[in-house]
This record gives sequence, C-alpha cells and structure tokens, in this order.
Amino acid sequence: MRIKVLGCSGGIGPGLRTTGLLVDDQILVDAGTGVGDLSLAQMARITDVLLTHSHLDHVCGLAFMADNLFGLIERPLHVHASAETVATLQDHLFNWKLWPDFTKLPDAEHPLMRFHTLPPAVTKTLGSLKVTPFEVLHTVPAVGYLIDSGEGVFAFSGDTYADNRLWDFLNAQPRLDRLMIEIAFPDEDAELGQIARHFTPSLLGRELSKL
Repeated sequence: MRIKVLGCSGGIGPGLRTTGLLVDDQILVDAGTGVGDLSLAQMARITDVLLTHSHLDHVCGLAFMADNLFGLIERPLHVHASAETVATLQDHLFNWKLWPDFTKLPDAEHPLMRFHTLPPAVTKTLGSLKVTPFEVLHTVPAVGYLIDSGEGVFAFSGDTYADNRLWDFLNAQPRLDRLMIEIAFPDEDAELGQIARHFTPSLLGRELSKL
C-alpha cells in the first residue's frame, strides 16, 4: 500500500495544502486543496473517494475534480461517506446553487459521480483494499478510516478530539501497522482546540497511552 500525502495543513498558502491522501493512485481519502496538484491523468485514475466529514477543507477539491473529470471519464467516480456527510454535500454543495450536481450530470442514468453511504464499523472492499470507517469526535459527524491491503493495515483519524471510541476501535483490531492522527492547535491554544474538537500535541501524547 502506497500512501501519498497531498495535503496536511489547516489552511492554504505557498506550499500549504489542506487534507488529502492518495492511496495506491486510485483511492482518495479526503479531497482538500492538494487535489489541485494532480494532473488530469492522475485524477482520472482515481476510482473512489473516502470522505471523513463535510468541512470545506476536506471536500472542496472534490468539486473541482468533478468539474475537471467531466467528459474525461466514462465511469462514475464513487464517493463514500457517512449518511450525514452525504446529506450535507447534497444539500449545500452539489445543489445547482453553489456547484452543479454531478450525480445528475451528464444525466441521472450515467452520472459522473455516485454517493455511497458507508456506516461506521462496516467493511467495504474497494479493489484490493478493505476499508472500514470508525467514529471519531469532531464538531460535525466524522469518521476515520482503517485501510487493509492484506499486507499492511493503516488507520487515518481525520479531524478528531479525545474520545475513547477511537481507541476502543483501534485496540480491537488484530493488526495496525501505521496510524496517522491530526493535530491542529499548539498547546497554548488548548482551549480553542477543545472548542473546535482538534488535538494538541500534549493531549494526543496523553491519549496515545490508551493505544
């Protein structure tokens, strides 16, 4: 399993891209601004997108990627997320007001994009990978993803805060080779981190003892 970090920053600027991981060149985990660094050929190779939650820094690249792929691919781009995230994207982003609804373009029978609801703790096979979402604590409904290639197991938390559900899920796994967890605030902004439901270094350090 090859994981390329397209973005891991909390904002944009020179050399800064928001959250996105590319797995084996075919699966996109979150669709932040780093998607824009991919060539059209690289975008066209992506078959599935896994979204952790609905915040703009994790989904904005999906809107532009769909626009780029229109007329370029002949099969749909499959977007997997929780029911709450899918509903938010349909209501507020792909709604013909903020952006075209690519689940109905070029037509409803042959859409560019298909949404799939993926419940927590339910494993789905995508190509050679097995993907399992797990619930995490954030300001909106959010999940992380456990990705199993058969040769290695990788977990990505997405945006999260201290919550035993994260550790309970990970500790129940028979194998875990790599774990990626976000930190958005320095220790001096711990109060803001609690409000925004993001880790600080010290808090994550303490929480890791539960793993």
